Amino acid sequence: MDGKLAVIGLGSIGSMALWQASRLSDSVVGFEAHSPAHARSAVGGDTRLFSMVYRGNPAYYPIRKRSRELWAQLEAETGQSILTRCGGLSIGKKDGAYVSGVLETARINGAEHQILSREEMAERYPQHNLRPEDIAVYDPNAGALRTDRAVTTAIAAAKANGATVHSNTAINSLTETEEGVVIASGGQSWTFENVIVASGGWSRELLPEYLKSATETKRIILTWFVARDGAEFSPERFPIFTRMYEDRSMYGAPAVDGVTVKATLDGRGRPTPDAGSVPRELTPAEIVETTETVAEFFPGLYPNIVRSDAFPDLYTKDHAPLLGWINEGSRIYCASGFSGSGFKNATGYGEIAAEEALGKRSFQGLDFIRPERFK
Repeated sequence: MDGKLAVIGLGSIGSMALWQASRLSDSVVGFEAHSPAHARSAVGGDTRLFSMVYRGNPAYYPIRKRSRELWAQLEAETGQSILTRCGGLSIGKKDGAYVSGVLETARINGAEHQILSREEMAERYPQHNLRPEDIAVYDPNAGALRTDRAVTTAIAAAKANGATVHSNTAINSLTETEEGVVIASGGQSWTFENVIVASGGWSRELLPEYLKSATETKRIILTWFVARDGAEFSPERFPIFTRMYEDRSMYGAPAVDGVTVKATLDGRGRPTPDAGSVPRELTPAEIVETTETVAEFFPGLYPNIVRSDAFPDLYTKDHAPLLGWINEGSRIYCASGFSGSGFKNATGYGEIAAEEALGKRSFQGLDFIRPERFK
């Protein structure tokens, strides 16, 4: 036996699972097919949005609350600044489906928020060119997560706790035995009591058929623009944002480098057959739609894409994660399928995966993200 727990894939969720597991056991090993936080994974792109006010299933709210606590804990433990607490805006038509959904979920959860009229928005956040019927919902607890820093910091913390990390070690197969799980990479093999599969778009190769048929790898694009006045789009003056309409949608983050603003089309993930060869160049249609949207939404940005990239992630049919054992009695735990929305809750998901995979405790009320729902 080479250890109690192996974590396969040290990206968004795997790095956090390894960090949490290293606090519970001195027999934890992480495997990464490339180098941690490599540029082709779903970690790429500098920042991800964190918010406590959102539209969707209220059952995610306790995970978000715990994730916020754990982001602060990771910062305190390592001395690194990971979550830039700049607030967040959800913008849309006053009586539209998006804003109505955001307010309904916030009220159910009791999430702290403030409704800003079009006039209040013009005074506080003039960077946004609003439509006549627009309002915004302000989230004081939102911010921008620094992805590369988060992942490398979590892995460093895990190693400091005694975890072992094998970089540039792609896992080819998993074989369950009566004693544990044999994992193989080329001509090497190791045996662990339990295994967490957290390799994002590459996870399908290691999952059973019923989960392969319930998932697909998609390509996510990101784009950046230069601000005419960088100070106007600094974290101190420009919160993270999501804007949703029937004809246009976009989300983004402030200029954490003082110059470039992330402003990206929302919900444009499209299937790609291979996570390792995602087309990085934008299509002409993606370029046109992105620049037209920025030109309307943000007069203070030059409407020219100065940087763009594309990354893979594993999506499920219902866009909810896969977090749990792949079969009853199995020793393989799945922590994947986060459908482009996993990073904000990565610390919370990592804690759940680590504690359950090590047999420390079982979390209740998570049927909506358990893999067995697709059986």
